[in-house]
Amino acid sequence: MCRWAAYRGTPIPLEQIVSAPGHSLIEQSHRATEAKTATNGDGFGIAWYGERPEPGLYRDVLPAWSDCNLKSLARQIRSPLFLAHVRASTGGATSRDNCHPFVHGAWSFMHNGQIAGFEQIRRPMEAALSDRLYQARHGTTDSELLFLLAIEFGLETDPAGAFAAAIRFALAESARAGLRELIRFTAAFSDGETLYAIRYATDAYAPTLYSAPTSGGTGHCLVSEPFHDTDTKWHEIPAGSFVTLKDGGISSARFNPVQVERVEIAEVA
Repeated sequence: MCRWAAYRGTPIPLEQIVSAPGHSLIEQSHRATEAKTATNGDGFGIAWYGERPEPGLYRDVLPAWSDCNLKSLARQIRSPLFLAHVRASTGGATSRDNCHPFVHGAWSFMHNGQIAGFEQIRRPMEAALSDRLYQARHGTTDSELLFLLAIEFGLETDPAGAFAAAIRFALAESARAGLRELIRFTAAFSDGETLYAIRYATDAYAPTLYSAPTSGGTGHCLVSEPFHDTDTKWHEIPAGSFVTLKDGGISSARFNPVQVERVEIAEVA
């Protein structure tokens, strides 16, 4: 399972999330504590928003802990919204095109989880893409394909509904192929304005997800694993949640691929 972290708020250096904290994302790349495997060394990536609508993107196949360029970039780049990911492959070669985050237009996306039996349903899932989005598929992962399917199913106008439709489609194809219907899906994605996240699984083992305000109240973080910071109060996001982070703060709604229900709650501390 992969590890990831996302931030939205006032601009901060990427290093405040990626490398500086205790148990930072770079540390989690070789010493994760809430994943099936402690090592997430099959590549890494960062997507960040700045002066343009489209995010900047830096990905490589090296383990995050061994890339000196990553620490240098994270020290120099400031951004109000960014996604960072370290990969432990559950399928797909270790290649730059298979590293998260994935970007299409203004959208960025990263994922931790899997579709059981993906290779057996990959072809009908790809066939559901328009020619335009099929040509935008550069890697071979289930994560990138779910992202493109969500775009196909209306991500720009209904983010929760689009990912519900993508997950529902994958489950239907699994059933049609006589496979175990299993999806584990904890993801973060953004259009450069709003940061979204989903924690969901068809079984009782949804990958972990936590939220917390950053030190000094500059913004909010969403992470696979909490950093080691005694001043930060981390809140575990329940399975079956759709999280929205925007100027008004953070809110959550129940998420079910069969029926997406929006129920706003108080700000998550």
